[in-house]
Amino acid sequence: MSPARRYEEVLGDVAEGRLKLNEPLGRYTVARLGGPADALITVDTVELLTKVVYLAWESNWRMRILGGGANVLISDLGYRGLIVINNAKAVTIQDDGRVIADSGAVLTHLARQTMSRGLSGFEWAISVPGTLGGAIVNNAGAHGGDMAACLVCAEIALPRRPPEDWPVARLNYGYRESALKRHPSPFAVLSGQLQLSPGHDPAELQRHADEFVAHRKRTQPPGASLGSMFKNPPGDYAGRLIEAAGLKGTRIGGVMISPVHANFFINTGGGTASDYLALIRLACATVFKRFGVELSLEVELIGEGFETEANQNPTTA
Repeated sequence: MSPARRYEEVLGDVAEGRLKLNEPLGRYTVARLGGPADALITVDTVELLTKVVYLAWESNWRMRILGGGANVLISDLGYRGLIVINNAKAVTIQDDGRVIADSGAVLTHLARQTMSRGLSGFEWAISVPGTLGGAIVNNAGAHGGDMAACLVCAEIALPRRPPEDWPVARLNYGYRESALKRHPSPFAVLSGQLQLSPGHDPAELQRHADEFVAHRKRTQPPGASLGSMFKNPPGDYAGRLIEAAGLKGTRIGGVMISPVHANFFINTGGGTASDYLALIRLACATVFKRFGVELSLEVELIGEGFETEANQNPTTA
């Protein structure tokens, strides 16, 4: 049986027109890049997400879940397996500040919803691209806030067992790190529960959020970028090191290190994932040679030919 036929057979009962074969991934990523996936399915409920991931695990398929497509770089050669586009976005907000949200909930939308109800503690997310699931895995944060400070627990699916709730302590959060990010076997984030502070003035919360948005516009470039390319090393900033190494504005192919903020790499048009990777390696090698600092990627490399690269130190690879 052909791989395409196998996807159609296994997912036929749940696909309902959502399944696409040999689907280019550029339209699903912020950088507008990515070769074709063998198969792609879009889900809009946690129930459907759960069914699809368990079917994929039972079929021993390679699988990745994408939310907003930020903070990922997908190979020009694409992805050999199933890509799940997570559009499950249901949100329940309680008067005591408890928020229960599907993992596909968009962070900026969730921030607006909670602020409008007078809940404080999630305003930082107004300027962060992506979805709740990715934020839970990566301990996303900005402006002094992060997921570790507001998450109560996350519902996690794992192969061969029912979904289970992981309390925030089990996630073992660090700077842009979590136990999930280091987890050796497949998993899927289904939903998350937040505890925010009730009783605040929505207008005042919005004022703070507007300041965050204005700061982002002043300090971060517009256009098709992946978000912050590297984690900040202890006691320093990746952007400062790349700028000090003289790389601001450097271009390879259609991708440029932003002249506004050197930790943002911009697809100026016609860029490829290979162009991004070449700039990543140039930045790592130059910063290491000049300052002896090894930069660590915040962006995740996904797809054919990138798995080995992702496990290497870009400074020496």
